[in-house]
Amino acid sequence: MSIFTTADLAGLFDDSEYGFEKYTEAAPTDELVAEVEAELGYRLPAAYVELARVRNGGTLERNCFPTTGVRVWAEDHVAVTGLYAIGRTATWSLLGDLGSPFMQAEWGYPDIGVCFADTPTAGHSVFMFDYRECGPRGEPAVVIVDQEDDYRISFIAPDFQTFIRGLVPEAEFLDSPEGTLAEELETVEKGSFSPIVQRGIAALGPVLTDAEATIRTIGRRIVREKGFFALHSDGESNLMYSTMFLLYSALTTATSMDDFLDEDPEDPTYDHPCYVMMIPSSYVREPYGFTTGGWARDFVVDWWNQQVESGAIVETPRGYRFSAETERSLVRLLNVYAML
Repeated sequence: MSIFTTADLAGLFDDSEYGFEKYTEAAPTDELVAEVEAELGYRLPAAYVELARVRNGGTLERNCFPTTGVRVWAEDHVAVTGLYAIGRTATWSLLGDLGSPFMQAEWGYPDIGVCFADTPTAGHSVFMFDYRECGPRGEPAVVIVDQEDDYRISFIAPDFQTFIRGLVPEAEFLDSPEGTLAEELETVEKGSFSPIVQRGIAALGPVLTDAEATIRTIGRRIVREKGFFALHSDGESNLMYSTMFLLYSALTTATSMDDFLDEDPEDPTYDHPCYVMMIPSSYVREPYGFTTGGWARDFVVDWWNQQVESGAIVETPRGYRFSAETERSLVRLLNVYAML
């Protein structure tokens, strides 16, 4: 390595199975780098290419960059989920399914350069190489773009190597593990439910012993296990997805996976039941407190596909629902959770 030292990269990646599956590709060849650059229309920073020779994409352990005046994630730092691979096969690679062209074409991110890293906001902000000052073959600055704030662009670092060297673990920004845990527990134990969740609970009243207690128990177990409230692909997260689909199905029937997951673009309100407005977000009227504040769509898609493949979710003439046997088993389990 000529730009980074071993110390620069120590503890950078978290080596999670999810990171390897969704973000990481084999080290890129010179030919692949040239192909990706040609398709993107920009020369990639030398430091970015050098890092890809060592590890081509992945989720991060050192996942926070200290900031002042940048109000995208926290008052004193921005958070990074993972770096995109130079390639096209990983979901989060530069030319992957959720890569730079997708984020710009489908999410409307500005044509200032290349999206190269995502954030825990699940698409509502991204890190980009900004070529406006240097031109497409120059050395770009690193910026973060906030889709929620009219695509506001905030300067982060003058170049990629400065960005990587400045990353630190999230623990450096926690006042204390006890304080953080207490705040996360308060979210799941006292946070108000989305209007959709409330209607689903009311509809299932005759079936579930205490749906509110059940949901809060699942949330509490997630926080105790992880230290924060977030849904991934673990057992408790999958149970929460199933619980939300059960509540959703008490109100309407999904005509497709996307119908269950996404808000109606013509009516993005709580009047239209959907998963994204049940737990992950509180960005429309009547904000609620029991929320993860973001979501990774692939986790829920994987859960859905597993349910369909196993026969737990079946297609009926009206749409997709749990099979009768699955629903009975789930209700029995949830009623046990209500007593924990």
